[in-house]
Formats: sequence, structure tokens, C-alpha cells
Amino acid sequence: MDGVVPPWVRIGLVVLAPAHLVTGLWALLATRSWFDDFPGVGARLVAAEPPFNEHLARDAGAGFLATALALLAAAALGHRSAVLVALVAYVSFSVPHLVYHAANPPSALSGVAQVANVALLSSSVVLALVLGWGARPSAARR
Repeated sequence: MDGVVPPWVRIGLVVLAPAHLVTGLWALLATRSWFDDFPGVGARLVAAEPPFNEHLARDAGAGFLATALALLAAAALGHRSAVLVALVAYVSFSVPHLVYHAANPPSALSGVAQVANVALLSSSVVLALVLGWGARPSAARR
């Protein structure tokens, strides 16, 4: 039986979605600006690894947007299967993203900023795993 997830899991999905939603829309709607200026404050992280490649930038934006929309759709539906599929998609995108940033610190970031960047990316993966734990069948009965 599919069942619904606890409300806190749905809220968690909505918390995870905005960063990917904004990043994805920015990369798709203003690709050059996203490449040149991301994240919009401080160091320019994408531009630190030139050259600009519109195709690659748009594909990255589409990946960010897809994960955000999957999270939001799952939050709206609330069904365990939708939530788990969305979280698998999110983690499948976010873990390689985290590993890349952990292993390849951009020269544009100070050591402290790099630690903060990896901590932020790690926290989103941890939150996704906690939400997956909360979506398990026995969690809804408690």
C-alpha cells in the first residue's frame, strides 16, 4: 500500500526545493548570467571553471529544475512512492555534486568558504536521507 507520509516530510521536501528551483530557472532563463555570476553573492563559482558552454550550462539548469519539480510534486501528492522517487532523484543528483565540490575546491573560495560550501551541500543530502527515513511505511503509523 502506498500510503501518505507524515506532514513534516512534505514540509522538508518544500524546504529542499527552492535552491534547486532558483538555480535551475536562472541557468535556463539567463544562462550567461548564471555562468558569470552564480551564486549571486561572493565568489563566482561556475565562472571559476571556464570556458562558458551554453549547452552544458542549460543541461545543468535542467537537472536542477527537474529535481526541484520532483520534490514539489511529491510534496503536493504526499504519497510515499512519489516522495521516495523524488528523494532518489534528488540524492542521485546531490551526492555527485557534493563529491565534486568536496574534491575540487574552486580557487575563488577561501578555505572557510569552501568548508561552508561543502557543509551546506552535505546538509541537504543529510536532510534528504532523513526525509527518506521519515517516508518509510512504519513512520506513518507513529
